[in-house]
Amino acid sequence: MTQALVDLIPDLPKVLLHDHLDGGLRPATVLELAAEVGHELPAADAEALATWFAESADSGSLERYLETFDHTIAVMQTPEALARVAREAVLDLAADGVVYAEQRWAPEQHLRRGMTLPETVEAVQAGIDEGIREAAAHGRIIRVGQLVTAMRHTDRWQEVAELAVAYRDAGVVGFDIAGPEDGFPPDRHAGVWRFLAEENFPTTIHAGEAAGLDSIAQAVHLGQADRIGHGVRIADDITFGTGDGGERTAELGPLAHWVRDHQVTLEVCPVSNLQTGAAESIATHPITRLKELDFAVTLNTDNRLMSRTSMTHEMTRLVTEAGWTIDDLADVTMTAAWSAFVHHDERRELVDQVILPGYQRLEGAQR
Repeated sequence: MTQALVDLIPDLPKVLLHDHLDGGLRPATVLELAAEVGHELPAADAEALATWFAESADSGSLERYLETFDHTIAVMQTPEALARVAREAVLDLAADGVVYAEQRWAPEQHLRRGMTLPETVEAVQAGIDEGIREAAAHGRIIRVGQLVTAMRHTDRWQEVAELAVAYRDAGVVGFDIAGPEDGFPPDRHAGVWRFLAEENFPTTIHAGEAAGLDSIAQAVHLGQADRIGHGVRIADDITFGTGDGGERTAELGPLAHWVRDHQVTLEVCPVSNLQTGAAESIATHPITRLKELDFAVTLNTDNRLMSRTSMTHEMTRLVTEAGWTIDDLADVTMTAAWSAFVHHDERRELVDQVILPGYQRLEGAQR
């Protein structure tokens, strides 16, 4: 039965909320773009470069993991390069069965060759639009929005938030902060969150990956985040045990109750969490227990290049190593669709016309 489900996974409709544009480049593209701008890479062919990214990211340290982005960002400094990377990302996601995706990236990191912040957003959108058209021509329908991100340590949060809001009707669907969690909490620039709330603008905040419960608390209370990027450390506020009859028990602390009661969406990235030390194995990853406890859990890739992953790969590992069923996969997919940064009627259409029919068709094939 497990193998039958694994065989179906590539064709399941998928929703991806947490995927970094600069963490999903094709290795061959990195090589070609690096040659154009004279950037030195640590490997000379696509396969060796892919291995270098994965091995360097597989250090158990978020800080070391983030260092791998020096090479991808270095080759994404022109409108043409940004558009190409965005286009290829859309095509790769569509080929993986993704029907809705949000691509997050930090415009402030792409200004070295003279682009302005608006020009970077427009270049990425041009690539997204081209990728969507090309995917449709090959029979793959996908919708993709931009999540504009501010880097925690560079203090341009307000400027980037205003950029995101300015492009809300031109491809940008939400705002995020990313980068080192320790030492750069959401209260570093508290006014940003008031601004975004007053603009009725969707927000997700990286929290609960490298830092613990305090980072999650600030994200949901100060940042008023609709979603939490990663958020796996919420498990630190849950006491797991075994009852007198051998049944598994879980006692939630006040923050865990808050996150679950308010159904704050957790953008969980299992394979990436193994690399950064936020989890020890797929079998014991908190995603399974959190889902069983009715937290609003979604499944994501984080950085497809660094983790050598895809939505199909993430799903497959949960099925084969954590015992997930097709109902579990459907559950996280539906949660992701209902948590997408689009309007309610658009979410309803995504669920009713794409996800449910896709699962029903494949569940029938499984039987």
